[in-house]
Amino acid sequence: MPSNFSKVTPEIEALAQKTEDAAYIDPELYSEYNVKRGLRDLNGRGVLVGITNISEVNSQRIIDGKNVPIDGELFYRGYNVQEIVKNMKDDNHFGFEEIIYLLLFGELPDRKQLDDFISLLANYRTLPRNFVRDVIMKKSSKDMMNTLARSVLTLYSYDDNPDDTSESNVLRQCLQLIAMFPLLSVYGYQAYRYYDKGDSLIIHRPKKEYSTAENILHCLRDDSSFTPLEAKLLDVALILHAEHGGGNNSTFTTHLVSSSGTDTYSAISAAIGSLKGPRHGGANIKVVKMFADMKKKIKDWTSEEEVGTYLRALLHKEAFDHAGLIYGIGHAVYSISDPRAVTFHGYVEQLAEAKGYEKEFALYSLVERLAPQIIAEERKIYKGVSPNVDFYSGFVYQMLELPLELYTPIFAIARIAGWSAHRMEEICHKDKIMRPAYMTVTEHHPYVPIEKR
Repeated sequence: MPSNFSKVTPEIEALAQKTEDAAYIDPELYSEYNVKRGLRDLNGRGVLVGITNISEVNSQRIIDGKNVPIDGELFYRGYNVQEIVKNMKDDNHFGFEEIIYLLLFGELPDRKQLDDFISLLANYRTLPRNFVRDVIMKKSSKDMMNTLARSVLTLYSYDDNPDDTSESNVLRQCLQLIAMFPLLSVYGYQAYRYYDKGDSLIIHRPKKEYSTAENILHCLRDDSSFTPLEAKLLDVALILHAEHGGGNNSTFTTHLVSSSGTDTYSAISAAIGSLKGPRHGGANIKVVKMFADMKKKIKDWTSEEEVGTYLRALLHKEAFDHAGLIYGIGHAVYSISDPRAVTFHGYVEQLAEAKGYEKEFALYSLVERLAPQIIAEERKIYKGVSPNVDFYSGFVYQMLELPLELYTPIFAIARIAGWSAHRMEEICHKDKIMRPAYMTVTEHHPYVPIEKR
């Protein structure tokens, strides 16, 4: 490895400035030519580019010919997610595996179908021989999403039929990845913990009788212990993150890459790369770090005045990362409420009481109440804002004592269910490759020989 492999040299700095100048596009051109920047209109709504049966996200309803904001709704295959979680709570069983079945096959399973499906996933919940030693342990990374993507791409080499895009083969690949994601993520963290942090190396084998949520906690914790409430909260988190319409960045990436006819491992690793971004899957980490800074700066966590002053400082780029954002508040689609955050709230309070985080939960609740008011006062906004699922998910993972490095991989462990359903939907259509149009605004120039430049 050359000594300057990771170094930005002065030459690169100079070239970067030239690249920045060349990349500049006048923002006014988007309005002039009516180009939907980022596939969104001026109000932030996504531009319709496809049709799906998998999930539905609603934030408004047409009443008397007008779009009226409503409490957010999320449906999986036509079933309201809040109702699903509520009934699972009453029934006191783990539900993520049931949601995987629903997303992939379009219906809720009966008891036998679910038991057979859980058994199928359990049999797939194993990595190829020596994969942990030869791949995961070979070169650890400080970023678990990169580790996860590398592992997924490497699994291509272990598959005897990696490029077969028939429905049955892709389904087999997707089910295996769904089952393996917890192991790839947790084992990747254990390697990082051993090599980079100097901690002990402990690798637990998954248990067939455990749910996905239980196996994550079992494989992650040195003593493999966890409470039923902890496993239940993680199960709910997986359910709420499993799918969110075809338009979110990583799911759209799955459709886009799958439309080229590429293999499953390439498509899913591309989705992982998208989810890694702090504007997508990394948002809850920002929330946790923001609250850590808030707790240091504020003396009285119950003071509306102190908390309000800090929130205003955030918006004025005077606090935390100086980005001008209150992380966890607001969403591209939802305005009045995010149904995932609403569903999470009661569980979060229950876990906070059990784990001794009552004061932190009270602070979160105060920010939840004050932030929308302050944003409305300080900013011109086209729609209301409310806490999104990331507002609470990071706090849940913190109470579960999950390492920060695994926050986004947990998201991926859940969302692989939705990605798989959307990949199946894309390949079953066997439609044209996706190819959105870009308008070029560069002037034409005559060629100039090098000696005259």
